[in-house]
Amino acid sequence: MTEREYNECVNLYADNVYRFILKNLRHEEDARDVVQGAFEKMWVNRETVDNERSKSFLFTVAYNQMIDHIRKNKRISLREEFKENDRGTVAPKHDTKRILNEALSKLSELQRSLVMLKDYEGYSYEEIGQITSLNESQVKVYLHRARLLLREYIVKVENVI
Repeated sequence: MTEREYNECVNLYADNVYRFILKNLRHEEDARDVVQGAFEKMWVNRETVDNERSKSFLFTVAYNQMIDHIRKNKRISLREEFKENDRGTVAPKHDTKRILNEALSKLSELQRSLVMLKDYEGYSYEEIGQITSLNESQVKVYLHRARLLLREYIVKVENVI
């Protein structure tokens, strides 16, 4: 990979990789660190990276660094949740984005990553398998289970869109 090809890769994929990592980590600074680390690793290994497979290489490295980051920094998030019912009135809200984000947050790290790679980024099962080190059958099964959990959460009476 030449310097020009690397710069094109940065321009083409930086936003996609950042969105993918941010959606999983839900912390902007950590997501930037992971993405920067992925591009740094790509730069260091640019002579061995095939330009045609640069996107796959980048997502694989970013995914692995994200998993490492999660394992290193198990964050404890304390938050108090107040439901609409606690205030005495029930007002139906149909906030699709909020409900979808809540549903995604209920998934495991792997399930969320698979959904993001397939449904948001448009990767094939084979490519997702390469990125996550799973075989194609495992990707299909885990993705199917994740989608079932999403559907189950989204169609609950209190969350009906």
